[in-house]
Amino acid sequence: MPTPRDVRKVTVVPGGPLLVEGPVEMELEDGSVVCSDRFVVAVCSCRRSKRYPLCDTSHRKRR
Repeated sequence: MPTPRDVRKVTVVPGGPLLVEGPVEMELEDGSVVCSDRFVVAVCSCRRSKRYPLCDTSHRKRR
């Protein structure tokens, strides 16, 4: 049984990123690893981010 410290909360933002409680370590398709020690990490779900896999708010509509 995982302890509360082992469990990560993920929040799905409609039309936006996935918010993951940090710190996180993400392994990408090519085997590279992206680490973030922030307390909440925004993970891009639209693939428009120039900082993919991290969100840079490219999903927002331009006015």
